[in-house]
Amino acid sequence: MISGYGRPLEGRSWLSRLSDSPLRRLDWTLICVTAILTAIGAVLVFSATRGGLSEAGDDPYSYLKKHLLNIAIGVILGGVTAALDYRLLRAYAPIVYAAACIGLVVVLTPLGATINGSHSWITLGGGFQLQPSEFAKVGMVVLLAMILGEPRDGEVGPGRRDILLALGLAALPAGLVMLQPDLGTTLVFGAVVIGMLAVSGAPKRWVLGLLGGAVTGAFLVWWLHLLKPYQINRFTAFADPSKDPRGAGYNAEQARIAVGSGGLFGKGLFHGEQTIGHFVPEQHTDFIFTVAGEELGFVGAALITALLGVVLWRGLRIAMQAADLFGLLVASGVVCWLAFQTFENIGMTVGIMPITGLPLPFVSYGGSATFANMIAIGLLEAVHLRHNPYE
Repeated sequence: MISGYGRPLEGRSWLSRLSDSPLRRLDWTLICVTAILTAIGAVLVFSATRGGLSEAGDDPYSYLKKHLLNIAIGVILGGVTAALDYRLLRAYAPIVYAAACIGLVVVLTPLGATINGSHSWITLGGGFQLQPSEFAKVGMVVLLAMILGEPRDGEVGPGRRDILLALGLAALPAGLVMLQPDLGTTLVFGAVVIGMLAVSGAPKRWVLGLLGGAVTGAFLVWWLHLLKPYQINRFTAFADPSKDPRGAGYNAEQARIAVGSGGLFGKGLFHGEQTIGHFVPEQHTDFIFTVAGEELGFVGAALITALLGVVLWRGLRIAMQAADLFGLLVASGVVCWLAFQTFENIGMTVGIMPITGLPLPFVSYGGSATFANMIAIGLLEAVHLRHNPYE
């Protein structure tokens, strides 16, 4: 019997067989850094919720228990994704995309629920909710990789028809998400589309045209008053947080106070006054970085940022080593998604980006976001495991 490396399996030592094991060929740096971020996030979530939030009732561990369960489910989903041959996703990409779009449509029906002004959730009972827009990120990445990753005969990159098809199909989930409305996820979609087009080898005029169209579209949305009042208030607060510190600018102002009060080394874990007093709304989800800034200080916040940077670096490395254009695009799409979401979340916390309600990958509390993030890591590992075309 011959192995995939051309060596007989009989007579080989267990150590030699272990060297060929898929477990050994995983990107363990990526896995370990993700695990560290997840562990730090769980501690910060506990710190932000142990004082007793309304949903937690009398159990200070309620949010932590639910978060750990979400992490366990996410790890299973990521492991299953990594075990799959990512090249088979070409055939299943339309199914994944269609399922994501169906979920986004269901949200807009009476089955959907409104939380924090966004009709983005499906209530499952038992205190659990599902946010289909998180899974739509996965559907967007694999579908665009399928379309842009198969150049027609005689073409180096995607042709005009492929680009228009990709843009048209990307517009559907983006439009459904805007109806919720969820501006943050829509911006993530835009970053993924532009990034994957640039990597696919599409003509530069398409990428530049999309960037120009995005700026023009943003201006028209503002000028035609298509945004909800609370979204307009968020942008107004971003431009001048001190204008309405007790109203629209409250979140941004309190977030900066919390981060700034931590100093270099922080006030100590579980000793943050802003955190204990719940002065920053949604401190366990969208504003989890304020807990790190106040309790762990600049050093702790910088460590989290550096660890997220390592995740992005490993993702880029996997993309560059991919065996084919499809794998390159899948990995690149995941990196664009996580990079933009990381920059936006930390940016809105420190006041350099408007508040959009995006969680911090691997750190914030959440079910659907945790599942989607772990699936994203699974996709990167799947591409990494099969970067050798002969395996």
